[in-house]
Amino acid sequence: MKLAVIGAGVAGRLLAWRLAKSGYTVELFEKQEKGEQNACSFAAAGILSPLAELEMAELDIFTLGNRSMQLYPQWLKQLSTPVFYRQIGSLVTAHGTDKVELDHFYRVVQRKLGADGSSQPLVEKINVGDKEVDLSHLGDCLFIPSEGQVDPVGLMKSVIHDLELADKVTVHYGQNIAAVTQNQIEIAGKQKDFDWVFDCRGLGAKNDLPLRAVRGELLWLKAPDVEIKHLTRLIHPRYRIYVVPRPDNVYLIGATEIESEDYSPVSVRSSLELLSAAYSVHRGFGEARIIHNVVNCRPALPNNLPLVQTDNGLTTINGLYRHGILLAPAVVEQAINTFEQAANKEIGNVQYAN
Repeated sequence: MKLAVIGAGVAGRLLAWRLAKSGYTVELFEKQEKGEQNACSFAAAGILSPLAELEMAELDIFTLGNRSMQLYPQWLKQLSTPVFYRQIGSLVTAHGTDKVELDHFYRVVQRKLGADGSSQPLVEKINVGDKEVDLSHLGDCLFIPSEGQVDPVGLMKSVIHDLELADKVTVHYGQNIAAVTQNQIEIAGKQKDFDWVFDCRGLGAKNDLPLRAVRGELLWLKAPDVEIKHLTRLIHPRYRIYVVPRPDNVYLIGATEIESEDYSPVSVRSSLELLSAAYSVHRGFGEARIIHNVVNCRPALPNNLPLVQTDNGLTTINGLYRHGILLAPAVVEQAINTFEQAANKEIGNVQYAN
């Protein structure tokens, strides 16, 4: 079969890669030029935290996220270039005056886990110093052993590298797709036919789906005076800041979630809030250097859940919101399964939406 994948974000890239590995002939269309890094995932921290997301997300996110956590180690081993991946657990903590928020976090997560029928103790109450001596001043915390992180930039680059080298894959850069329909795309005023089309355009599909943009901002810090190994969340009544450790004393600091399709640089207010919160976590961030900052807007649907919708000849993947890196493998797996079921059994107008 000859397949088209529209959009080379994390979902589109992983989808094209998995389809090619299954023996399909794939054409991947991307509106950006080769080498440009404007996809949402280039602005992601790469947090793999299905359980922590339960505080503010639906149980579907937890279920899909857990499946991705199973797939990531398997899939990363199949890439030709290594991608940073670590799964040593995460910490959730708060300053003394905000400990009530930490208790609320714990109760909400436990209640939602109960709805899943899970009796396994997936969240542990410990002292931060048991895992991170330099953070002992924060006192009580929650430890989530199953969580981890992956490098989104490394992942995106590694997958596209393998796609460009694959025999049955053609990658088209700088292609503005005017319309996507069953078995067909419109490009440069011409129709191009395929056996199946996969629409992974994100916000590019606003004319076809009720999407909204959610802006996120991320700071990269080089902090030689900081030694933190675990992904750490600091709960605050207004926001949840995360500190994501990377090799060579690099830390990613983020939290912002702004309802706006605004791609302008990081604001002064966001910078002050993020850096002040990071400094309150570890004083060593006071001498850190800001080596990179990035902004992007993520596609979200009204229910904030991902959409995998399959009709005869067309599969749509969208609305991964701020969970793109976490959910992409599971969503891609689901999309391929429903596509193959529909294609093999010639089922039309079958919809799979979380």
